[in-house]
Amino acid sequence: MRLHVPTSLRWSDLDAYGHVNNARMLSLLEEARIQAFWVSDDTSEHAVGASTAVLDATPGSTTITLIARQEVEYLAPIPYQRQPVDIELWIGHMGGASLDVCYEVYSPVDVEPRVLYTRAVTTIVLVDSASERPRRIGDAERAAWEPYVGEPIVFRRR
Repeated sequence: MRLHVPTSLRWSDLDAYGHVNNARMLSLLEEARIQAFWVSDDTSEHAVGASTAVLDATPGSTTITLIARQEVEYLAPIPYQRQPVDIELWIGHMGGASLDVCYEVYSPVDVEPRVLYTRAVTTIVLVDSASERPRRIGDAERAAWEPYVGEPIVFRRR
């Protein structure tokens, strides 16, 4: 199963060619990942990531998350559009203290033809904020994320 996170483009995401800048893509992926996995004040049962948003990112929380690795494959330029792009997220691997979040960035929902713009993977490590050492994924986190574990991304040009 995958999460679908509609993510709006900002004018500042564009480069001189009128396409989403490659470095800004990491920010768009970050926004989708935070909506999917981090608890916020507006996480209701109908919000995107309501069942998977189990990480507390508030100041003073007992866990921090660090990015260990990111890989992005740009398949087609993303032009500016007012409708949000559809970012699909799932977990390609869940280890002891880390998980690989997989993404596919598509054209907006209901826009035909559907275009796959980008594939990416981010490896996240859960870290105990007091000891600054990796900590194991807890039972509640694992239970919330397990339904979203799927096949990892296979990049075309590796």
